[in-house]
Amino acid sequence: MTRFTVLTLLLIFFGGALAVGIARFFGTSGSRASVVVSVVAQWLGAYVLWTFAGGLLLYYGVVTRYDGTLFGVVALVLGFLHYRTRVSAGREQAALVFVGGQLAWLAIVLVQNGLFGTPK
Repeated sequence: MTRFTVLTLLLIFFGGALAVGIARFFGTSGSRASVVVSVVAQWLGAYVLWTFAGGLLLYYGVVTRYDGTLFGVVALVLGFLHYRTRVSAGREQAALVFVGGQLAWLAIVLVQNGLFGTPK
């Protein structure tokens, strides 16, 4: 399963890089293909960093629960919204969606670990 996942990710990266290269060759660097590659790269990077941080926090006992699979679902939904915002409203508004998604995920992790719960 891991080999299949790595192979799929590599195909996505190389296919996206090829699409961006072709788009830039024809003079459209802000094409939808380059936007898709950019959005996918940002959300994959966020997934890797959050999973790493969550694993460290679990290991050292700072949090009691971290579900990286849930972040994958959140990243898919927000990645689509990020892409649509980038195409329709521009780079700055899309950056707000990305940063807002990261802050929302932080809030979800804090709620899962009882930070906003009632005091005992």
